Amino acid sequence: MELLTRPWPWYVAGPLIGLTVPLVYLYAGRKWGVSSTFRDVCAAVFPSRIDYFDYSWRKQGAWRLTMAIGLIAGGFVASLGGTHDVAISAATRSDLAALGITSFTGLVPAELFNWSALGSLPGLAVIVGGGFLVGFGTRYANGCTAGHAISGLSAFRVTSLVAVLGFFVGGLITTYLLLPLILGGGS
Repeated sequence: MELLTRPWPWYVAGPLIGLTVPLVYLYAGRKWGVSSTFRDVCAAVFPSRIDYFDYSWRKQGAWRLTMAIGLIAGGFVASLGGTHDVAISAATRSDLAALGITSFTGLVPAELFNWSALGSLPGLAVIVGGGFLVGFGTRYANGCTAGHAISGLSAFRVTSLVAVLGFFVGGLITTYLLLPLILGGGS
């Protein structure tokens, strides 16, 4: 039961994630990623005459839907071990406290990720604006961070390298420029 109640160390989780790539390639002959699953769900639930959703999702997307269900089931199994606070360094806690984030229990800051935060401009910017940008970015980059970083880089795709570099630079810009402006801690 201890396996379910503690996070796995990087030297166990990392190789297991790395092994998914050759297993998915060998088993299914497909690249691994999650962003296309949303398209499959939309095509299945809301059939329309829109060209983007007009394809045989059962033939092309059934394995992705199965994978998504497995990811959700895995998250549920992981939650059975109780809740865990994310380990955050003292320096990061101090930087976040300067921006008004003081709750470090759970997986996400309660000041930003709750229903009442949607009524504030910072909460709206982070939750809705961030969600839109992530959705737009995954379609524009033709894949998500997991698909490019795990599957694309392992296949030596230059486009995935460019995408991963873009994700990293975007994260730095968001952390050091946008987040302080959104939360009112910018100068």
